[in-house]
Amino acid sequence: MTIERIKNLLDADVLYGNECLDREVRYAFSSDMMSDVLAYADEHSALITGLCNPQVVRTAEMLDIVCIIFVRNKIPDQNILALAEDKEIVILCTGHGMFTACGILYSNGLLGGA
Repeated sequence: MTIERIKNLLDADVLYGNECLDREVRYAFSSDMMSDVLAYADEHSALITGLCNPQVVRTAEMLDIVCIIFVRNKIPDQNILALAEDKEIVILCTGHGMFTACGILYSNGLLGGA
């Protein structure tokens, strides 16, 4: 599934990465615990989280996660966006909660990782 399709399904805003919306996402993984992301997420995933700090981007970078989706209208600050830009990780923001966002993506064919 492309990031653009994810954006459309979740009615999400692109906060960074408009030029990268054609990238493929193989899996989705949701967590607010970055230790779980490190232990269980797969590469080329979308990370769905409500945790809004720079550690999310650092964790995504280590696992080659291509897209971070902030749920519940969480808006990352400029430091987080600058870090995502530096690491070329697409940042989306949706008003959906984590459970709903996961359900929408799963029901449209995106599988969970690990």
